[in-house]
Amino acid sequence: MNRLFFSATFLFIALISASWGTTGHFAAGLIAERHLTPVAARAVQDLLGTETLADVSTWADDVRSENEYAGTDKWHYINLPKGIATWSAFAGIVTEQKQDNVYKAVLQCRETLLSPTADRKKKAEALRFLVHFVGDLHQPMHVSRAEDRGGNSITVQYRNQRSNLHAVWDGKLIADGGKGYKKIASHYDTASAQQVAIWQQDSLLQWIWESYQISETLYAETEQPSGRIMKRSYYTKHIATVYERIEKGGVRLAGMLNKIFDSSYKAPANTLADKSAGNAIPAKYIDIKEARNHIGEYVTVCARVCGSRNMDDLKLVNLGKAYPNQLMTIVLKGRALTTWKRLYGRKIAVTGKLIMYKGTPEIVVTNPQMIRPARKMEQ
Repeated sequence: MNRLFFSATFLFIALISASWGTTGHFAAGLIAERHLTPVAARAVQDLLGTETLADVSTWADDVRSENEYAGTDKWHYINLPKGIATWSAFAGIVTEQKQDNVYKAVLQCRETLLSPTADRKKKAEALRFLVHFVGDLHQPMHVSRAEDRGGNSITVQYRNQRSNLHAVWDGKLIADGGKGYKKIASHYDTASAQQVAIWQQDSLLQWIWESYQISETLYAETEQPSGRIMKRSYYTKHIATVYERIEKGGVRLAGMLNKIFDSSYKAPANTLADKSAGNAIPAKYIDIKEARNHIGEYVTVCARVCGSRNMDDLKLVNLGKAYPNQLMTIVLKGRALTTWKRLYGRKIAVTGKLIMYKGTPEIVVTNPQMIRPARKMEQ
């Protein structure tokens, strides 16, 4: 398998699995940061260290392939039947559902963050999950139907390319907008103080109800003649909804965190050993040749950058050797993308949790502080 196909596959999986892709999640996280109270902002910093809500907004997707988080894929969405006509019927179906879903996951995250007995590691993990799940449930195709896997089985032609309904709403509409997460957050975080207050007073069920109503409309559109041939007019018709859902997700996430981290909140007594990378365990130095023996561990690896590939809102960087013989890959997202100019051709030290992706060790990097030039003694 060549690197181009590998990279395209990596991005495709990310798009069909993750609400809003990286750009949308980062934008919602950045919007949320701007609406935090000072008390909530301090609590977030206490749990995440130098990482921001934007930085951790895709973490729940990054860890899905790890054994420790097996089964968490069901937490990213909720399956509902077609044609729920009333609010009361909808609320009953959601609250009585037995299987794991994003509604239950958000409630559990909130409970952990409010718990007086949960330790810092558990609270930090719950916060990372919560940031992502609030973004997920605002993406309409994450509140959809089991029979078509949230639109993944509905084949469409989007702008003359074969795709599916879920992928169009996860990333293609945002990609066509051509705006990075900072521009989205800046241009579309425009709600008045009164509107913000209303959105933050809405219940969790209301958030999901809105997505359900939108997804029902999207399904109906695909059932129309030529409804699966999506031209430029489809983007024009729906992009405002995409941006509004991202804005609402960020504003509402902030409202939830403001309530959780009110003046009565007390931070856990234990401290993070490595706040720069958001870790609860000190990173240890390992040889890059031994990386596959340390999957799931927080490590620091020193190696030379030997090439990269841009993939829309992320960059894949090969370490140790050039593709296809690379010893390890680092995935740059969000703020970490700005580090690339000082990495090219240099020997670097990268700190983070090692995961295995398609047989190659990887570290996902969202915080620029996770990467630095290697010191002489490390070379």
